[in-house]
Amino acid sequence: MTTTHTTTWEIAVLDGGPAHGWRLEVADRPRVIQVTSPCRVRGTPEGVRAEGVYVYRIDHAVAVEPLRYGYDVASP
Repeated sequence: MTTTHTTTWEIAVLDGGPAHGWRLEVADRPRVIQVTSPCRVRGTPEGVRAEGVYVYRIDHAVAVEPLRYGYDVASP
């Protein structure tokens, strides 16, 4: 099997929400970025965890770096 795909890394900035202003490198322009934040869990079996999930969607109007990902308040 031969593959000719090469990964393209670009700078992106998150807009809005709890990760507002974060700058990161993304590979191949994913449509969605997921940011998680750990939550404290009490009275549960060992190994169980919970995380808050925040979703950022790519702004297709931005074609050059830095790419923009806007906070999706309705997700997940």
